Amino acid sequence: MARAEGIGPLGLPTPEAKVQTLQTLLHEKAKAETKCRFHSLWDKVFREDVLTVAYRRCRANGGSAGVDGEKFEDIESEGEERWLGNLREELRTRQYSPKPLLRVWIPKSNGGKRPLGIPTIRDRVVQMAMHLVLSPIFEADLLEQQYGFRPVLGAKMAVRRVYFHITKHGRREVVDVDLKDYFNAIPHGPLMKCLARRVTDGQLLSVTKQWLNVAVMERTKRGYARTTEAKDRKRGTPQGGVISPLLANIYFRRFALAWQRCDVARKADAHLVNYADDFVICCRPGNGMAAMTKMRELIRRIGLTVNEQKTQRVELPEKGFNFLGYTFGQMYGKDGKPFIGTKPSRKALSRVLKRIHEETSVKWNTTEEGKRVAELNQVLRGWCGYFNQGPVNREYRILRRYTERRLRRWLMKKHKRRGTGYRQYPDEYLYQKLGLFNPQARRIDRPRAKA
Repeated sequence: MARAEGIGPLGLPTPEAKVQTLQTLLHEKAKAETKCRFHSLWDKVFREDVLTVAYRRCRANGGSAGVDGEKFEDIESEGEERWLGNLREELRTRQYSPKPLLRVWIPKSNGGKRPLGIPTIRDRVVQMAMHLVLSPIFEADLLEQQYGFRPVLGAKMAVRRVYFHITKHGRREVVDVDLKDYFNAIPHGPLMKCLARRVTDGQLLSVTKQWLNVAVMERTKRGYARTTEAKDRKRGTPQGGVISPLLANIYFRRFALAWQRCDVARKADAHLVNYADDFVICCRPGNGMAAMTKMRELIRRIGLTVNEQKTQRVELPEKGFNFLGYTFGQMYGKDGKPFIGTKPSRKALSRVLKRIHEETSVKWNTTEEGKRVAELNQVLRGWCGYFNQGPVNREYRILRRYTERRLRRWLMKKHKRRGTGYRQYPDEYLYQKLGLFNPQARRIDRPRAKA
């Protein structure tokens, strides 16, 4: 109980409690004085409690090693306190400099791949420490339309806000925008100006610039290939880095603020809803073209590019659109009465079915049944916990039946049997004996949420 209240076993505040106090003070200062600039922050970054909390959060997030090959297990065998002490001294004496990113390629839903830069654990911890110090300051400046990577807010809240704009306020003409490679396109100069608007600490800004310019190492058949694309182009934030989402939010604020102040937004009653690099603009019917034209102008002005192939203007209910995994469009109730609602998109359902397929493939035949079901439950609970708005019975039913079929097939192959497994492993065995999660569709025809 004491630890939960922020008090350690010796009656002293835990590192988490100390960091929370620091963040509260920074946030209150930034909120109360909108033009305040923070001159001394670097000493907060290498505070012992800040680094401890930063390490613990990085450890909880897991992740693979960077270019130096150092893993969390290596650090803990050496001694966490000793490792953090060495890092703290390196930061205190200003001898720290980031190591190159390790580039890996992540499959995309469209069949392509996107690059991901993995920092070393050492750089991740420093970035997390920096994030702990900077996020409460810039959180005071972010607009309510920005939902991504923020405390308390989330993707489902952004979905609900769009739903209420459309249904409760009649903003049924929607500009669905896709930015071209947003994270890799953010210009360094303007981004640093956004940071300097609140922060004047030279060492902190210098280290941030180093992260933006850091080289990338990629494994090849002949060893490693080194590139300095971000430095050469003077664009991009380190995807895969802890600090990247915060920097992306800080820069997107430029567009959100410009949109909020422009005449078109007021005249068209056009409201922005943003999550990371995804955003839509909901406006009154007949104003979509004006909103789209102004959006393009403002995006171009801050040095970004609209992906014209994926950007569209939608007039509900004639046509629908997807946002954050949900499909918005015309649907029908049990009595056949039409209404505008939300449901999980086809792509979202396809992704989770693919994940279930992977979790029940033959490569897991040597694992225990209970462990495999636990992995499946984690996937099912997470997906159903997010996709629980609107008519979801159909999607839940498809997900349940597919999971049952795949699990039975996996059990039969694991035990070297033939057949479908329906007789050997009935529903009672799957749900009562193994404890498989059963997606119970709670019908929410019209999402209930506060805008």
